[in-house]
Amino acid sequence: MTLTFFRKRRRLPWVGSLGVLLGALVLAAAACGPGGEPGAIHILTTDGEVNPVMERYIDRGIDNAEKHQANAVVIRLDTPGGLSTSMEAIVKRILAADVPVIVYVWPPGGRAASAGTFITMAAHVAAMAPSTRIGAAHPVGAGGEDIQGTLNDKVTNDAVALIKSIAHQRGRNEQWAEDAVRKSVSIFQDEAVQLNVVDMVANDLPSLLTQVDGRTVELPQRETVLATRNAPLVYNDMNVVENFLDLISDPNITFLLLSLGGLALVYEIVAPGHIFPGVFGAIALIIAFFSLSVLPFNWAGLALILVAFILFVLELFVTSHGILGIGGVVALILGGLLLTNGNPSEFQVSKWLIYGLAAGMGAFFLFVVTSIIRVRRMPAVVTTTLVGRQAVARSPLDPSGMVFLDGEYWSATVEEGSVEPGERVVVTGMHGLRLTVSKQKGVDDG
Repeated sequence: MTLTFFRKRRRLPWVGSLGVLLGALVLAAAACGPGGEPGAIHILTTDGEVNPVMERYIDRGIDNAEKHQANAVVIRLDTPGGLSTSMEAIVKRILAADVPVIVYVWPPGGRAASAGTFITMAAHVAAMAPSTRIGAAHPVGAGGEDIQGTLNDKVTNDAVALIKSIAHQRGRNEQWAEDAVRKSVSIFQDEAVQLNVVDMVANDLPSLLTQVDGRTVELPQRETVLATRNAPLVYNDMNVVENFLDLISDPNITFLLLSLGGLALVYEIVAPGHIFPGVFGAIALIIAFFSLSVLPFNWAGLALILVAFILFVLELFVTSHGILGIGGVVALILGGLLLTNGNPSEFQVSKWLIYGLAAGMGAFFLFVVTSIIRVRRMPAVVTTTLVGRQAVARSPLDPSGMVFLDGEYWSATVEEGSVEPGERVVVTGMHGLRLTVSKQKGVDDG
């Protein structure tokens, strides 16, 4: 995977208001972290694409290490690359850190490709495990395609300037860094040490901490000497919220939550009284909006998805002969395509998921929901099965009034005499929607 550049989008500023409890959980989790005595080594582990979740995690980890006066932070890194904006934020955080940051490409067989190359070279100490590789950092378009013309020159030159400045600051091989961007060169760990791309090869974490012990590191405001041999270790892994964010930051999951949540709420509107669809729909939409807070997205796509469900609801109550429903399906497809348009291919909604879900929802509204509406609009059918049933007078029957039968009020006429409210009667016949009843004495009120 190569480093992907794209225009940074605004994120939802009001997402937290959609779920107070969820927002409180996020704040609580973001504020907490393992402690550790001063001089400890804090260990972070990142495995996956460079995205806003990794950015937040590394920022929190370095903050926690600075707060507890750690001797160093070790970031165990294994990534195929990812978003340029997240990479740049991580690089800035490492360069500004007031605690030494060691990036360790790990485990064996792992890699620091594309955006991971920038992060590794930004570290105060860069190390690699056996059978790992680094490089292949040429920028590509949002869909993974080559960038053409002047735009290619712009993004490539900008990436080259960034990685060369990082290499220069850390005293590493500037020419190789430029080649990694311009030519997508990639090398394994021994070559990386020989070419002065990284500082060392370490078989495992204890070996790494032994090798860097006594090394002088220059921080923004001071110099410090690493004392890592036999130092206590503090493992600061992703917390529950960060793992949850990492899970739902998949755009396919976000689109599913938006679509299924909207569908559940529409069903609740059509057939009220079912608790589960309404609860599920509300929760699904809150989680979907929360996931958009860590995903680059297009406002037009989100608006089209919301419009799609408005059209679906209107189709149920307005006679349009299917035009509104078809419009809803079209809006849902366009919304899914635009929601993550311009993102890298791995951060886009699958087209097959969009088409399949739109087809399924179209079928749902065509057959299921329309059937529910048709049944609800049918006139009430009264059958003679009510004859012989007992009812309770709700008003005086002298001779006509109201009775209560099976949870419903009926107009009724007593055959003989009169009936007081609360007395039991028996249905003897029906004329349209009016019952004929007879007063029964001695009937058991139970």
